[in-house]
Amino acid sequence: MANLFAVAYDSVPAAERVRDKLAELQKEHLIEIADMALAERTTDGKIKLHQSRSTVGIGAAGGALWGGLIGLLLFMPLIGMAVGAATGAAAGAMTDVGIDDKFMRELGKELHPGAAALFVLIMGGTRDKVIEAVAPYGGRLIKTSLSNEAEHHLKEALQAARAGTG
Repeated sequence: MANLFAVAYDSVPAAERVRDKLAELQKEHLIEIADMALAERTTDGKIKLHQSRSTVGIGAAGGALWGGLIGLLLFMPLIGMAVGAATGAAAGAMTDVGIDDKFMRELGKELHPGAAALFVLIMGGTRDKVIEAVAPYGGRLIKTSLSNEAEHHLKEALQAARAGTG
């Protein structure tokens, strides 16, 4: 079962550093991330989402492959690839996997201009090592899918880790 965590940071670079650290921890197999995205509240108050994976790019690549194969059968592989890529990109743009964009935009509205929130959908991991690695970056836990008791324990663990690094 996956758990969702949303953590607010005072600046976009701070949230990006934590995102990069989590990606590094995933390469070390300390955490298993299903999805990760960053919601930025710009200085003009708009919410800008930075997804960790592009469904448009994936759809375009898959569409080009299938379009090329079908095009080979019809002796028009380049036209087939172009049509397939366009169709795949359109399908990818309409696909939303992982964390819901509407949810991220709604929570992003609660941030002050210039701030960001990091949304992470976690499948599993080594809790103590991950907390120890991200605690020095600060942040404020704004939403989780954990039970109230588990969320309380997580906040205590983050505070203890921060106290140990400060």
